[in-house]
Amino acid sequence: MRYLQDRIFSFLICAFTALSFVSLLFVIYFIVREAMPLFSEVSPGEFIFGDRWMPIGYTGEPSFGIFNFIAATAAVSFLAIIIALFISIGAASFLCLCTGEGTREGIYSVIDLLAGIPSVVYGFIGIVVLLRIFFRVGVHTGSCVLAASILLSIMLLPVLISSCCESMLRARDEYLLPIKALGVSEWYGLATVIIPASWKNILLAVIPAVGRAMGETMAVMMVIGNANLFPSLLGKSETIPAVIALEMGTAVSGSTHYHALYGAGLVLMVMLFVINTAISILRRRLSRI
Repeated sequence: MRYLQDRIFSFLICAFTALSFVSLLFVIYFIVREAMPLFSEVSPGEFIFGDRWMPIGYTGEPSFGIFNFIAATAAVSFLAIIIALFISIGAASFLCLCTGEGTREGIYSVIDLLAGIPSVVYGFIGIVVLLRIFFRVGVHTGSCVLAASILLSIMLLPVLISSCCESMLRARDEYLLPIKALGVSEWYGLATVIIPASWKNILLAVIPAVGRAMGETMAVMMVIGNANLFPSLLGKSETIPAVIALEMGTAVSGSTHYHALYGAGLVLMVMLFVINTAISILRRRLSRI
């Protein structure tokens, strides 16, 4: 009986794993299939490096260039991860050295509440609070890349704080006693031993954060301004998820515009794959040091 249960459990695990893999392949296949017709009318170089997006040619031929969208997606995601990572390491340092287990668990539960707030609520808060602040300091309408990055960084905090704290707690349990035995202060040991020892696992936590940052749509769309401009900190711009969300409902099925939006999604998917692969390679190299 025990053998039969083990076999059934093993079969279910393998089946669910295979289902996940097949689902991923299906998504990739569907996006590639819908994007490919675009390149019979627009060259890949023009599509990726062009900066003019005009699906309906009012004054000339339609144009499909997504370079500004690519740059905005990368800029917003990079800034958000940098901001969230610094805050997360600071919060994890406090939780690691200044709180007991009970207090830490209570703070965890509060931080985890951030993950349950819908994106549209974050976007609304960004409009009411962040955009007003930027408007008062001289940013026209308040919408800008920096506002979107700050808002997105708050959305990334739950996963990064939890991962950073767990990694630093493991390093603390391993190194704190030797640090104290050498007469070194806890904070100096944290900065010179515990945090460097945790970097490999922190980098691993950055991978899902990158996916969340580059794929976030609603909150970023509500505060970035949605203008086809090359990103600058205090200027408007538009990300790939935002342009897909805004225009997919109006694109005629089977049109060049429709396939261009799927092409933008394909580019976003490739960007995620390249960045995640680079982070994984960097982590493996750090593990050998």
